[in-house]
Formats: sequence, C-alpha cells, structure tokens
Amino acid sequence: MGATSTRPLPRSLSGSRDMTEQQLQARIAELEEQNRKLEKINRALIERVENGGSQGTTPYAAFEHSVVLAEQVRERTDALNNALSELKVSHQDLRQANDQAALAHQRLIDAIESIDDAFVLFDEQRRIVLFNSKFEQVWASTGLSLKTGATIQDINRLAHESGLLVEEYPASDGGNTVFLLSDGRWVQMSERATQDGGLVILYTDITALKQRERADKEQALAQKTRLLQNTVDNLSQGVVLVTPEGRVELWNDRFLELTGVQPEQVRSYPPFAALMLDNPAILQHAMTAAQQGEELASEQRGHQGQVIEVRTHPMPQGGFVNTYTDITERHRYAESLRKSEQWLRLITDNVPAQIAYVDSQLRYRFTNKVYDEWFGKPHGSLYGESICTVYTEQQYARIEPYVQQAVRGESVTFEAWQTNARGEERYMIKSYVANIDPQDEPDGFFVMTRDITERRRSAEALEQSHQLLEQRVKERTSELTYLNEQLRAEIIERAQIEARLLDAKQDAEQANLSKTKFLAAVSHDLLQPLNAARLFSTALSEQIQESRNRELATSVSNSLDDVESLLRTLVDISKLDAGVVQPDIITFKLQDLFDTLAAEFSQMAMADGLQFRCVPTAAVVHTDSQLLARILRNFLTNAIRYTDTGRVLLGCRKRDGGLWIEVWDTGAGIPQAQLEEIFREFRQLGGKRSGKDKGLGLGLAIVDKVARVLGHNIRVQSREGMGSVFAVEVPFGNTILPAPATGPHLPMASDRLQNSVIWLIDNDRSICDGMSTLLEGWGCEVVTALSLEDLQCQVDLATDRVDLMIVDYHLDDGKTGLDAAQVVTAETPGFLPVLLITANYSKELNAEVRDLGYMLLHKPVKPMKLKTSMIHLLEKRNLLEA
Repeated sequence: MGATSTRPLPRSLSGSRDMTEQQLQARIAELEEQNRKLEKINRALIERVENGGSQGTTPYAAFEHSVVLAEQVRERTDALNNALSELKVSHQDLRQANDQAALAHQRLIDAIESIDDAFVLFDEQRRIVLFNSKFEQVWASTGLSLKTGATIQDINRLAHESGLLVEEYPASDGGNTVFLLSDGRWVQMSERATQDGGLVILYTDITALKQRERADKEQALAQKTRLLQNTVDNLSQGVVLVTPEGRVELWNDRFLELTGVQPEQVRSYPPFAALMLDNPAILQHAMTAAQQGEELASEQRGHQGQVIEVRTHPMPQGGFVNTYTDITERHRYAESLRKSEQWLRLITDNVPAQIAYVDSQLRYRFTNKVYDEWFGKPHGSLYGESICTVYTEQQYARIEPYVQQAVRGESVTFEAWQTNARGEERYMIKSYVANIDPQDEPDGFFVMTRDITERRRSAEALEQSHQLLEQRVKERTSELTYLNEQLRAEIIERAQIEARLLDAKQDAEQANLSKTKFLAAVSHDLLQPLNAARLFSTALSEQIQESRNRELATSVSNSLDDVESLLRTLVDISKLDAGVVQPDIITFKLQDLFDTLAAEFSQMAMADGLQFRCVPTAAVVHTDSQLLARILRNFLTNAIRYTDTGRVLLGCRKRDGGLWIEVWDTGAGIPQAQLEEIFREFRQLGGKRSGKDKGLGLGLAIVDKVARVLGHNIRVQSREGMGSVFAVEVPFGNTILPAPATGPHLPMASDRLQNSVIWLIDNDRSICDGMSTLLEGWGCEVVTALSLEDLQCQVDLATDRVDLMIVDYHLDDGKTGLDAAQVVTAETPGFLPVLLITANYSKELNAEVRDLGYMLLHKPVKPMKLKTSMIHLLEKRNLLEA
C-alpha cells in the first residue's frame, strides 16, 4: 500500500461534498444560460431600436421604447449580479466544507493509525475501502500487498495460500474468532457493521495474553504434579502410574518397597514390563486389566513373602494405575478368624441344642450340625436360606410373632410343638436373643432351641394323675350336700393356692441358698487350695536355680495367676449380678490407696519395660475404698496389658463437687466405635501383646457394675495409635477418718524380712506348709499352727519374740481368726501387727478389721502383695516402737 495521504476518502465522508459541488455547477450553468438569454434579448432590442429609426418612427416613441428596454435590462442585470453574488458565497461555503472534510479525513487516518490493532474497513460489497499500517504489517511476512478494492474472500484465500494462517478457532457463544499465525503470533478478530452496510474488522494481537495463559497453565500443571507426587508419597499404599505406551510415569517409595524395584531402575523411566520381570504375576495381572478395560484385584506374594493386594485401575485415555497394599496382617487375622470359626463350629456342633443365627433379612448366617439335622439338611446348606422357606407355612405362622419381636431388638423365649424331618413331633423351648450392633440397632438374632419333650410329657402325666385324683375325690364326696360341696371346693382351691405359694417360696429360698452356697464355695473352698498352690509355686520358683526348671516353675505360677484371675472375675461378676455387693462408704486419704497401687503396679510395669508414674495428691474422698481399688486395678491392668512401649500414669483432677481419678497410657488406643462396647461382658480388643494374659473380657464390665453400685461416673477417651485415658469420678470427703489398711504404702526393701519371727494360724495344713516354705525363703522364722490352742502349745505368748502375726479368718469349730488375733495381741507385750487373710468380701468384715487396726488380704494371696504387706506392717511396728 502507498502512504496514508494518498488513500481515498471513505464514502461516508466524500458523498455529501460531491452532492454540493454538483448542485453549484448546475446552478452556475443555469445562471449563465439566463445571462446569455438576457444578452441576446438586449441585442435584439437594440437592433430593433436601430432598425425602427430607419423606418421613420418617431424619435420620441423610439426613445420611450429604449428607456423601457433599458429598465428591463437593468433589472435583469441586477438579478444576474445577485445570482453571481450568491454563487460566490456558495462557492466559498463549498471550499470551507471541502477543507473540513479533508481535515476530518486526516483525523480519521490519524485515529486508525493510532490504535494498536490492525484496522480494515469494507463497503457493502465487502471490498476494502480503508486500512491502517498495522493491517499491512500482518501481511508483511508473506510478501503480499493488499490494496483497496480487495474483498474478504481474497483475504481469506491469500491467508491460506501464503501459509500466514496456521490454525483458526471459530467464534462460539457470541465470542471472537482467534487465529494462530505462521510466525507464532495469536490474533483475535472482532467485527462490527456500519450504518451504510459496510463492515469494520479489528485484528488484535493477543500473543502476550496467550503466552501468559500458557505459562499459568504450565505453572498450575507443575503445582498439581507436585501436589500429586506429595500425596502419592504420603499414601500407605504403593502406587504406580503407567502411560498408554507402557512406561512408568509416577510412583512412590511404598511401590519400590513392596515390589523390590530399585530406585535407580525406576528413575530411568523404563517400560513397566521391564520393572516387573521379577514379579510376573503382578505384571500379568496389570496387563490383563489394561486389555479388558476394567478394574481388577488380586492377591500376590511379595519378594519378601508378604501378602500384597494388587488393584489395577484402567484410565479412560489409556494406561492404568496400580495400587499395592500390604495385607499380610489382615491375611493373618483372616486366617486366625477362620481357625477360630472352625473351633467355634466344632464346639457348637457338639452341643446338644439347636443353635443358629438369623440376620435382619431373616436369612440364616450360621447353623450348627444339630440344627441342620433337625430339618434333614446337609451340614451348612441352610446358609443364606430364608427362615420363611425352611419352615412350612403353618409352622412359620406359629413362630412369626416371636420372630418379629426378635427383629425389633427384643429377646423372647417360648415353647411350642415342632415336627422334625423324620416326622417326629417334639416339644421345644426356643430362645430368640436379639443382636444389638454398636449403634444400638437390632441386627438379627441368635436362635437356641432345646428338646424338652420328656419334661413336657412328665408334666402332662402329673397333671393327668392330678386330674384323676380330683375326679376320684369328687366321686367319693358326691354324697355330701350342695353346701358341703361348695365349701369343700373352696377349701381345696385355697389349699392349692397356699401350696403353690409355699412351693414358690421354698423354691426361691432354695435358689437363693444355692447361690449363696455357690458363692461361699467359690470364695473359700475353691480359693483355699489355689492359695496353697500359689504359695508352693512361688516358693519353688525362688528356690530353683536351674534356668529350665525355673521357667517351668514360672509357667506354673503364671497358670495359677490365670486360674485365680478367672475365678475371682467370675465370683465378682456373679456377686454383682446377684446384688449381694453392698458398698462400705468411708472417708479416707486417696494417697494411701495411690501408694498401695503404685507399689503393686510399678513392678508389673517394670517387668513389661514400661514407665509407671503416680502423681501425689492430698485429696480426701468419700467412697468404698475396696471397690474403688478394684476399679483402678482394672484400669491399670488394662493400661499395662495394652501398652507395648511408653508409660502409664495414675493421677487425679479436681472438679466441682468431686474428683476425677484418671489412668493414662500410651498404648494402641481404642476405635471410637468400640468405646461403649468394651464395657460389655466378654468383649475384648484385638490388639494385645503376645505373651500377656488375655482374660475373659469381664474387667471393664465389672468396672461398670461396681461404678453403678457406688453411683460413680466412668469416662473413657482414646485416640488410635496415641493411647487412652480411663477415669472414675468420686466425691470429696468432709472429714478425715483413719485410712483403711488396703495395702503397703512404703517401698519394698527385700532385706527387711530377714530374721523376722512370724506366727501363722491356718486350719489348712497345706496352706501352713506352703506359707512356711515361702516365708522361710524370704529369710523369716515361721511358727505355723492349725488353731489358737496349737499355737499356745508351741510358743509362750507373753515372753516369746514375735514380729508379725498372719491368721486365716475361717478356723475350725466356728472360730474365726479375729478371735484368735485378739487373744494373742492381748497377751503379747507391745504392738503386734496382724495380717488377716480371707476369701470373705463382706463390708461388715472389712469394717471390723479396720476398727481393730488390722490389715486385710483376700485369697488367693499374691506373693508379691503378701511380701509388700508384711514389710509395711513391720515398718509400722518399728515406727510405733520408736
């Protein structure tokens, strides 16, 4: 293109000027034509005048006529001069308008040159009318020069032929078209129509904007890549991303650890198949999933023998993501569950009762062998079957109300006649026990059915004989009058009612007596030989020097510990359920109980490699010291049992109106969903250390029941992997009473028992022998006696030396150890500490022992606790004598 000054004026600016010039030219031509006509008329008039004079007209007439003509000529001349003046003014206006149009044209040229965008103006036929230098520069790289008159079609054709246009992104949703040029620039085209039907197009260079967008996208992509890598690195699973070409794009260290691939290998970005040469099973799994386009999962053995779950997730654009999860522990746990299920199946299959479990959809999830045989089904074939289809329609209609009660979460027991697969009709007692999930929602129910046909038939025979007897009585008394018959019937009815009431009372008293005898037997008769066995085993362990035999003796002692814990737990839970435990509320210093627990559990914690700390307190509380000690012992036992490393802390926090006694540990923690479940009977956590006693799962159930008896609140908080805190709330005491002798509160000194003289009274010879052997092993001089009289025969109570007296509560002939202790202490000079050993947990005995100033230990006695108790009493005696 040429310079901008030579460019034509746009039609919208030059049109009005062209119109004015044409009108002026036409006006001038019209005036000139009128002037020529006037001159012609003037010449004709002059000629007429001249010719008239020659013909002899009168001079005056000629003159008059010439004057008239002259006047007409003057008028026409004036009109012509006025028209010329108007023409001059119009010509000046035209020149001024032309100058203004030229100025406006120049300003338009300057305006379009001043903008940063390429500008081009088309007329209504879409031909170029005007453009600026920026538009020329767009075409400079092609060597082409566009000129005025070129059409839009010419521009598009030349742009494609010259290679200027690389890619076009058409406008969408009212936007603008964007072009990528061959020199890497991005141009955005925006267009707008003019009033006369033309078109204005602006080409804006958006290269910088595109580059900035690309940089932002690349930065965002890089950031997302870093976040993705960080996320993958922090996953507990191994992760690897394989591209459609089969190369490793992304991985984490867990993938290398589980597959055994070296970091140097994967950093070289080899094909995935090359990395998995040592793991052909994993490679085949991934290739199969990629080919099928679906997610697959399998379990494979790792290079170190661990069980790895491999999941392959195909991606829509090709390639796949593999995840590797070490499920060795889960696999072992599943195997353990399978073995446990086998044992459970073995036990239930040999129980003479029908046992089953039905889920909330009324489908069998477990049946034992007896249950399957009742319906004549192969063993295990009822699994998944609906209870509605197993029973006949008539049979199910009879039990349906009870089934619905069980589904609603109610436990129900009922009796009914039922026909087995052999066609035998038997009378059954059925129990449906609802299963409540951790959210306290019913989730199926357990079924236990027993055959009580013989018992039923015996009852029916008894009822029939009773009816026959009544019939005979009625026949023999038929001769009596109507009044006597009514009176006798009334007397018989009352007698029957009284007899049933008496039988019911006797049954209740007999049941209560049986329970009392059972508890007494467990508390004394069963624990008595166990106590002797513990004493002998401890003495044997301390005397054996050979390591192998010592280990055997230790195993025997540990077994006795388990039996003791089992019996004590069962006795406690039975007493609590029977309601025979009554709290003995006293006011005492909490530190005394803390000292006892610290002396007892610090040794246990040390044996397990744990740190034990007890925070001192000056608090005085008002509660049952023995029951509170039982709660805290359960807390501490569980804390040590479920803590592998770290420490256990015993302390308290003051609150309004009471005190929270807390036990902290750094153990495995408890899931939130099991915080309430652990207080149920026979519920245990799974994460215990090997070698530790597992118990029955009744410890926290006892804690809950004891807390209910005391009216105390229990609180538990836990975080998995961090530890747990168990706490019990106790009220403050208003006055300070003598602290109950619950145990030692001074540190144990092993040499303190040397040469101590001990008098022991127990009516069980085995207990005397075991205790003597144990105490002599500690360096004591022991005098054993079966009764007070036996002791008086062996020693002189008034003169012989004695440091401590140990006496059993239950002696022969209805005598008690308290009676014997009072006789001995009355005749012995000075203060003689007394240690009473018993299996009686009654609060009356606790109060009596506390009032006499004696110390109380319950059977079976733990040797370590006995030792610390003896040291405590000897230290107390020395302090008093000093």
